[in-house]
This record gives sequence, C-alpha cells and structure tokens, in this order.
Amino acid sequence: MRVVYEAAGLIDAHLVKHALEAVEIPVFLKGEALLGGMGELPLFGVVQVCVPDSAWPEAREVVDALDLGSPSVGAEEAPGWEGGPLPAPG
Repeated sequence: MRVVYEAAGLIDAHLVKHALEAVEIPVFLKGEALLGGMGELPLFGVVQVCVPDSAWPEAREVVDALDLGSPSVGAEEAPGWEGGPLPAPG
C-alpha cells in the first residue's frame, strides 16, 4: 500500500476515498480509527488515503483532478485577509 493523499480530516479522507472507489481503485484509510480515540482534540494529518502500489499512478491522477488544494490552509492565508478578526458572514 502507498499513500496517495494525506487528509486534513475524516470528511476530506472520505471524499477522496469515494472518488477513488468510483473508478474501482481499492482504498484503505490509515489512521481512521485513531480519530475517535483522541476525544475532543482537533487532529489534522492523521488520516492517510492508501492504495495498492500498482494503482498509485491512476489514483494520483484522480486525486489531482479533485483539486482539493492544501489541507492546511488557514483563514489567515485567505486572499484579501489583512489581519484581525474575520467579518461575520452576511
């Protein structure tokens, strides 16, 4: 098995998993069971989406096509943000 994507969280991991399974690539989520054991702590980068070595090139193309961006981009890195509190949604 080879890691094709390091997820920011469980939802992110399942989005990638379902996209890969849609093109019949077998998927294993490494670290998925750890999330429940950590309680209320917000953990990121714990879940890895893994595929068989032989399927990695095709899986990489699928993940790249999803255009998920960087899972660790915070609000302070958002375009147009100049510091301070973010405005409330209007």
